[in-house]
Amino acid sequence: MAKRLNDVAWTIDELICVCIARQVQDGEAVAQGLATPLVAAGYLLAWHTHAPNLYFASAIGQSICREGAPLGLATVEALWLDRAMKTYGFVTVAAELLPSMRPKEFFRPGQVDPHGNFNNIAFGKDYRRPRLRLPGTGGIPDITNMLNDIYLYVPRHTRVTFVKELDFLSGMGHHPARQRGSGPRYLISNLGQFDFDSGRMRITHLHPGVNLEQVQVKTGFDLDVSPQLSTTEPPTIKEVVLLREVIDPLRIRRLELLSGPKRRRFLRSALEQEIAHSHNES
Repeated sequence: MAKRLNDVAWTIDELICVCIARQVQDGEAVAQGLATPLVAAGYLLAWHTHAPNLYFASAIGQSICREGAPLGLATVEALWLDRAMKTYGFVTVAAELLPSMRPKEFFRPGQVDPHGNFNNIAFGKDYRRPRLRLPGTGGIPDITNMLNDIYLYVPRHTRVTFVKELDFLSGMGHHPARQRGSGPRYLISNLGQFDFDSGRMRITHLHPGVNLEQVQVKTGFDLDVSPQLSTTEPPTIKEVVLLREVIDPLRIRRLELLSGPKRRRFLRSALEQEIAHSHNES
């Protein structure tokens, strides 16, 4: 559903992308994992607006590049491989490149606790027979125990994700065992923005139309609340136009907010549009 404020119609996926872009500073190295179009769109929005000197580090092909291309599904490699300055092996990236670059990276947790520790392994305490197997950790355990710029995003804010205690630990937050780096600095969800003041999750901004009670009901632990709690600034006309017409005209970013049949239908439609567009161009 599109929301309207100050004569700008926007959707929640666009607001999340804009909030991600606002966390990016010019000249930074930003890292992005697989199947994270909200993050990719946010980085590209920052590149198109206030951060033209970014270094993009992508898990797609383990590549480094400095220019972007519109998001796609069948042609997603064109963004990170066709324009790459250099490509690396996965082990080199996880064990050497990222620890030395210390990039800013947004991770999407399956579960996250009050201190920003997170789980991408499985739901359920029995590893051999979990309730649900999650995508896995990739290089998350190697990287999160040394990075300073860990950022999190949750497209669908529910008590399934925000939990008092993790089933498994894959991403290190503000954990007593930490010896290097720091825990997450920031989290964005479809309901608000959060920081980790004193090592604990604290809500700092409510998105337009959301109240504090709604957020607390959907969170599995008591939230700390910033004394300066405010409303998230909505997207500008320029930001919305860039997302819809330049960065992600197929709206691939929406896939992260959909599930089940809606996701399958949207995926099929986006692929058909992408194929038709490529045929027209050829």
